[in-house]
Amino acid sequence: MGQVCARRGAGAWYSLCLYAVGGRPDAGAMTSDSNDTNNAKTSSDATGDAGVGLLGGKVVFITGASRGIGEAAARLFAAEGASVVLAARSTDALDRVVREIRADGGVADAVALDLADPASIRAAVGRVGELHGRLDGAFNNGAAVQQPGPVGSTSDEDIDRQFTVNFRAHWTAMNAEVALMRRGGGGAIVNTSSIGSRRANPALPAYGAMKRALNSLTETAAVDLGPAGVRVNGIAPGGTATRMIDEWEAATPGIVEGITASVPLGRMAAPREVAEAAAWLLSDRASYVTGAILPVDGGAGA
Repeated sequence: MGQVCARRGAGAWYSLCLYAVGGRPDAGAMTSDSNDTNNAKTSSDATGDAGVGLLGGKVVFITGASRGIGEAAARLFAAEGASVVLAARSTDALDRVVREIRADGGVADAVALDLADPASIRAAVGRVGELHGRLDGAFNNGAAVQQPGPVGSTSDEDIDRQFTVNFRAHWTAMNAEVALMRRGGGGAIVNTSSIGSRRANPALPAYGAMKRALNSLTETAAVDLGPAGVRVNGIAPGGTATRMIDEWEAATPGIVEGITASVPLGRMAAPREVAEAAAWLLSDRASYVTGAILPVDGGAGA
């Protein structure tokens, strides 16, 4: 998920809130879960071939994997040789992604997940252990959106939801993931933050605050877990072209133009471009990178 503040005119700032996980900012985006998928090729039939692709031979867990950045990551990681376990609430969409990855020769499974429920998070990570016996990488990408508005109008319910899904869920997930990673001698975790965590965020104050807290947790976990061979990094996406942006542009023409004007590269990111950054951080090519929050925003945060 990402948030961009685009400048138009003489000193006028317009907050353009981009939820790069994809989809509409409705109740369905608040938490993620999915039913297991048990047809075609499963992890019991094969695992990624070691040495083939950037993530060859690795087992990677992905939350928010039914759309947007999470879906792009699932497809990319599988194409790069990983055996992927996808978690998301949108059951039909998630199962479709799994089927398509398998049809392309990849190894993919789906698992139910509710980011607001710590027991569900632990069970989802536990399912990875049942399927593969280990975990090499985790992309904690699922998140909840906030009803836009200033600090004074942000409700207690919105603050609680932001804390539960955008902060506590990552804490719970990382602890469960690390316990499984220790079986294999280490691993790598990437948490999805936002450009909105790097500056004042008046349009999404609770969202920005929790993403900034997530940055702190990511950095602290990197220091804490380094001796155990677990690297922990974050990515901070900016404006990302998703289905939600298309719907937003249809309802409010000019939004895409305003976002694009705020980005030095002159365009929004494709979800796969953001996923590429996560793939690198999860790979052995980033073996000496930990505690970093990597901007993936086309220079918008510079």
